[in-house]
Amino acid sequence: MYLTRVLGEVVAEGRDVLRARTPTHSHLRDRLVAIAVVTVGVDLICAVLAFLAEQHQKQTQIKTLGSALFWTTTQMLTVSSNLQNPISFGGRVLDVVMEVYAITVIGSLAAALGAFLIKRGEELDTAHEARSAGR
Repeated sequence: MYLTRVLGEVVAEGRDVLRARTPTHSHLRDRLVAIAVVTVGVDLICAVLAFLAEQHQKQTQIKTLGSALFWTTTQMLTVSSNLQNPISFGGRVLDVVMEVYAITVIGSLAAALGAFLIKRGEELDTAHEARSAGR
């Protein structure tokens, strides 16, 4: 069945990326790991900065490091949260910077996946041509 074959190929490619079966798979895995590690670091730094900027504001809902981490994580996921936007000027600037970062990460992920798909398509076409020539 077509759908089963396609899903099987997707799972196999995902496994190949995790195992870095080819240089192309390794390249994608390295990009994904780099994006994830940098994003976690940015999230933690932004949480500390948000906490420092907001902790003494009278009407803030960011009162603990945990609430700051929750807020920064949901903002960077562009999901937003049930917490009010920051009250301090520094918190607002931080919010804009995090949103720009999140948009940049989404663009980078799209570019990495697009480049991977193009390169894999070329590799598969080359392999198919080689098999056809050998018949």
